[in-house]
Amino acid sequence: MRALLFLSLFSVLLPAAAQQPASMGSSMPEPAAVAKPEAPEWRKTDGYRFPAVAKTVEDMQNLAYAMQLREFCANARIPDDFVRERLNRFSAMTGREEDCRTLLDY
Repeated sequence: MRALLFLSLFSVLLPAAAQQPASMGSSMPEPAAVAKPEAPEWRKTDGYRFPAVAKTVEDMQNLAYAMQLREFCANARIPDDFVRERLNRFSAMTGREEDCRTLLDY
């Protein structure tokens, strides 16, 4: 029974792992540097009352990460270099310059 379960999971997960993109080399442009093209008129969502699920998920992930970073900022035992590195990573994710004070926006 366990072998059957293992084989079924293996057969499901193996094709998904094979579809993962290969690591990008340094020749690829940064995702933030690529400008998004204007959406066609039929694809406009300006009147939507609620954002797309992906946007909500992104906002929630940023909120959780910002809360963790706020704890890092408030804890004097955590080295400044570590906090700066994490803030720089978060800045790359959000596309704006983050510091301990800007985390209050989340």
